[in-house]
Amino acid sequence: MWIWFALISSVLLGFYDVAKKNSVEGNAVLPVLTLATSISALFFLPVILSSEFGLGWFAEGSPFYVVPMGLEQHLLVALKAVIVAATWLFGYLAVKYLPLTIVSPIYALRPVLVLLGSIVIFGERLNLYQWIGVVVAFAAFYMMNRSSHKEGIRFTKNKGILYLMMAVLLGVGSAFCDKILMRGIQPASVQAWCGLYIALLYGALTLIIWRPKRKESRFEWRWSIVLISVFLSIADFCYFNALAQEGALLAVISLIRRGSVIVSFTLGAIFFKERNIRSKAVALCVLLVGLYFLLQGSLVA
Repeated sequence: MWIWFALISSVLLGFYDVAKKNSVEGNAVLPVLTLATSISALFFLPVILSSEFGLGWFAEGSPFYVVPMGLEQHLLVALKAVIVAATWLFGYLAVKYLPLTIVSPIYALRPVLVLLGSIVIFGERLNLYQWIGVVVAFAAFYMMNRSSHKEGIRFTKNKGILYLMMAVLLGVGSAFCDKILMRGIQPASVQAWCGLYIALLYGALTLIIWRPKRKESRFEWRWSIVLISVFLSIADFCYFNALAQEGALLAVISLIRRGSVIVSFTLGAIFFKERNIRSKAVALCVLLVGLYFLLQGSLVA
C-alpha cells in the first residue's frame, strides 16, 4: 500500500509543478505564494483547532490527528518553515524564468546532493551503486547544461539558474533539517503547523516587499493557484501516509517522489510548448538511470 501512496504523491507533484508554472509565468511571485500557502493552511486549520482546543473532531491515531506540541517543538517547526519558505521562493522564481523541462530535472538532483552532504556532515559512506548513481546524475546535469545553450540559457550567467541552484541547496538543507531537528515530532504536526507558519511568513513578506511596489510587479489571479494548494496538500498527505505504513522504505519513497520529474517534464513540453525537448529528454533518461542506481544502493545499504 505504501508504494501506491508514494506513486500517487509523485504524480500529484508533477501536476503541482505545472500549476506552479502556470501561476507564476508573467505574474508576481510573492502574492501567488501567499495565496497558495494560505489555502493550504486553511485545509489544516480544523486539524490544528481540534488538537489545540481538544475539540475531538479527529480521532487519535487517524491520519488527520495532530499531537499537541511544546514550545521547543514549535520553534523547530518554525525554523523548518523559514527554510522551506526560502526554498519555495527561489524555486518559484526559477520556474517563472526557466522552462519546466529544465527546472524539474535539475531539481530532481536533490537526492544526489543529500547523499554527498551526508558524507560531509554525518561521515556516511556510499556503496558502489550510490557512487555510480552520483556520477551518472552529474553527467545528466552536464548534458542538460549543454542542451540549454540551444535556448540561450547558460548555467553560469542566467539568474533563473541561480534561483534554481539556491532552491536546490536550500532543499537539501531542509532534508537535513528533517533528519536532525524533526526527530520525535509527528509528521502530521510538522505538515499542519509548518504550512501555517509559511503562510504567515509569506503574508508578511507580501505586505512589506511586494505591496509597496505592486504597480511595478503586477499580480493576476489565476485558478491554477488553487490547484497548487490542492495538488501539494494531497501529495504531502500521501507521502506522510506512505511513511507511516508498516515496512515502508524511506529511500524508496523519496526516489519514487523524484519520479515526478517525468510528469513535470512531459506536461511542460505539452502545455507550455517548450523547445529543445529531444536533447533534454536524453539528459532526463540519463538522470533516471542515475536515480535507479541510487535506489539500488539505498536498498543494499
